[in-house]
Amino acid sequence: MEFRIADTFTESLGKLTGQEQKAVKTAAFDLQMNPANPGLRLHKLEKVKDPNFWSASANMDLRIILHKTAQSLLLCYVNHHDKAYAWAARRKLEAHPTTGAAQLVELRETLKEITVSVYKQETTYPATLPKPYASIAEAELLAYGVPQDWIAEVKQADVDSILNIAERLPAEAAEALLEIAVGGTPQIAQRLPAGASPFDHPDAMRRFRVMSDVDELKLALEYPWDKWTLFLHPAQHDLVEKNFNGPARVSGSAGTGKTIVALHRAACLARNNPDARVLLTTFSDILANALRDKLKRLISEELRLGERLEVYSLKEIGLRQYTANFGRPDLVDEETVKGFIQQAAARHHSTYSPRFLFNEWSHVVDAWQLNAWEGYRDVKRMGRKTRLSEEKRQHLWQVYSEVKTALKSAGLITEAEMFTRLAEKFASNCRPVFDYAIVDEAQDISISQLRFIAALGNNRPNSLFFSGDLGQRIFQQPFSWKSLGVDIRGRSSTLRINYRTSHQIRRQADRLLNNEIIDGDGNTEDRNGTVSLFNGPAPIIRLADSEDAERNLVAEQLRKYIALGIEPHEIGVFVRSDDELQRASNAIQKADLPINIMNKRMESVVGKLVLSTMHLAKGLEFKAVVVMACDDDIIPLESRLSSVSDDTVDLEEVYNTERHLLYVACTRARDYLLVTGVEPGSEFLDDLTH
Repeated sequence: MEFRIADTFTESLGKLTGQEQKAVKTAAFDLQMNPANPGLRLHKLEKVKDPNFWSASANMDLRIILHKTAQSLLLCYVNHHDKAYAWAARRKLEAHPTTGAAQLVELRETLKEITVSVYKQETTYPATLPKPYASIAEAELLAYGVPQDWIAEVKQADVDSILNIAERLPAEAAEALLEIAVGGTPQIAQRLPAGASPFDHPDAMRRFRVMSDVDELKLALEYPWDKWTLFLHPAQHDLVEKNFNGPARVSGSAGTGKTIVALHRAACLARNNPDARVLLTTFSDILANALRDKLKRLISEELRLGERLEVYSLKEIGLRQYTANFGRPDLVDEETVKGFIQQAAARHHSTYSPRFLFNEWSHVVDAWQLNAWEGYRDVKRMGRKTRLSEEKRQHLWQVYSEVKTALKSAGLITEAEMFTRLAEKFASNCRPVFDYAIVDEAQDISISQLRFIAALGNNRPNSLFFSGDLGQRIFQQPFSWKSLGVDIRGRSSTLRINYRTSHQIRRQADRLLNNEIIDGDGNTEDRNGTVSLFNGPAPIIRLADSEDAERNLVAEQLRKYIALGIEPHEIGVFVRSDDELQRASNAIQKADLPINIMNKRMESVVGKLVLSTMHLAKGLEFKAVVVMACDDDIIPLESRLSSVSDDTVDLEEVYNTERHLLYVACTRARDYLLVTGVEPGSEFLDDLTH
C-alpha cells in the first residue's frame, strides 16, 4: 500500500497550534507504520459522497481525514472533529475524465453557502459583467482540468465570481481559468497514458506526495508544504528543463515563483550533468542563506547533489575565488572611500556635493572600473541623468584619479575591482570554475558582478540563468547587460501566476508600479495579466494624527491577528530604515508581543514577531504584514529627495527605488496587510489606494 500526503493536509496542519501539530504528527507516523493501529480509532465515514473517506483520531478532538483503498492511504485533511467531518462531506477524490489526474474536488453545491460575503468590498465592475467562459466548449474546459461537475458553473461565471470559483478548483483548472480571464491562452493539461495511476499525472504530483519512509514523512511534516517549492506549474517546469543557447532570464511579480524556478533549475543541471559544478548565487548574504535552506529541502532525497551544487552570495564567492587566485584582498570600506574623495575634492576645489561625488564614483567610475581619462570622458552614464560637459568631467577625473592613487598606495581595492580582475582571469580559462551559474534576484546585481558572472558563463549553452523582477530593484541603478556580453533577447520569460499573495493584496500593491518596466537594454517586463490563486481581506491603509495614535492602531491590529490564530512568527513588521525601528518596536511591545529583529541569517524564531527594515524584506513571507511609519518625509525618504537637484542623481530614479521598497514590503504578506503612517502620509499611499 502506498502512503501519501496531500497539500491540503499539510496546509491544514500548519493552522493548528504547536501542541496540536505534535499530536497529529505522532498519529501520522503511527498510520504509516501500522494503518490498522487500534489507538487511532480508524473508522469509515458515513453521509459523505466519497465512500473511501475514513477518519483517524489524533486525540480526543482532532480528526485526520483519510482516503483509503486497497492500493493507497492518503492523508487529506486535519482539524477539530466537526470541521474535519464538514470538510470531508464537501469533497471527493476522483480521476479527471479527460486528463486522468487525481483531484480532490469540492462539491459544486457548496459554493453559494461559502461565498456570500467574500467580495462585498469588490464592487468596481459594471452591473453587467462579461462572462469569459460562456463561449468556450465543454471539451476545452475539461482539457484544462476543470472537473466535470463544475463546467456549468464556470460557463456562467463572470470576471468577478470566477475568483471565488477558482479558489475551490484544482490548481491546474484555477490557473487556466484565471489566465483566460486576463486575456491569456493557457497550456492544455497533459493526458495520462492508459493504465497509468491518476497520482502519476504531473498535476497530481503537485498536490499528492508519496512518503516512502518515516524520514521522508518527518521532513514533509517538519516544514509547511509550499506547493510551489516542491512541485512546479507546467510553465515553470518548462523553464527548469529547457535548453538555452545563451543567457536566459525569468521575470515576474513578487510571489510568482521565480526563486523556486532558480532552485529547481540548479538542481536539474546538477542532476543531468554528473560531472558539473553548479553555482547558485544572489546579491546578499541574507538571501544566500535563505536559498541554502530551501535547497536543502528540495534535494533532501538527493544529498549527493549538494556536493556539486554550491550556494554563496556574490560577494562571498568573489572573495573565495579572489583569495584562491590572487591572495586575500584588502577590501576598502565605504567610509574610507568617502574620506579619500573628500580630501581629493578639497585639493581640487570641487564645488560638487559629497553625496554627488560618492554616487558618481560608485555608479560610474568604480562600477565600470574606469582607469583613464578617455574612459570617463566617453562612458555612457545610464541612470545618471545629470549632464556633464567635457570640462566638468575633466575636473571630476582629477578628483577620482587621485582617489585611485590613494587606494593603490594604501594597498586597498574596491569590490568592483575584485570582480573585474576575476572576470579578466576567468574569461581566458579553458576549464570553467563553474559549469553553470544561476543568479537569483538578478535585478540587483552590480556591473562588476555581472561582468564576473558573464566570464564564468563564457557564452556556453545553458551556462547562465537569471531570475528577478525589475519592479523589486532597490539597490542598483539600471545599466546595459548586453554591453557586458549578457544578451537575453529571445530567452526571456515572464511568470504570471502568484502563489504567495492574495488577489486583494497583489492588486493594490501592483498600483505602486508601472504596468511595463524597461531594463537598460530596452527589454520590457510586462506586468499585465498576473493573477493570484486565492482571495483574502482587503488591505487596511490608515493614517493617524500622531505617532502615539499610530502605535495604538498597530498594537490593536496585531492583537486581532493573534486572536485569528496567527502565530507571532507568522507576522512581519517593516519600516523604511533603522531610524523607525524603535517606533515599530513600541507598537509591538504595546501589543505585548516578543520581537525578533531580523539578522543576516534571516532566522525565524518561533513565538517571536519579525521586525525588519524594508531592505531586508526580500525573500521573506508572512501570513500578516504591517508596514509602519509611511510618513510623507520617510517614504520617499526626505534626505534622498533633498539631495536631488540639477547636479545630483536623477529624481525619477530615487522615486522608483523608494516605490520598489514599499512594493517589496507590502508583497511579503500572504493574507493580511496593514499599512500605517502619520498624517499627511506618504504620497505613495494615494497610488496604493486609487
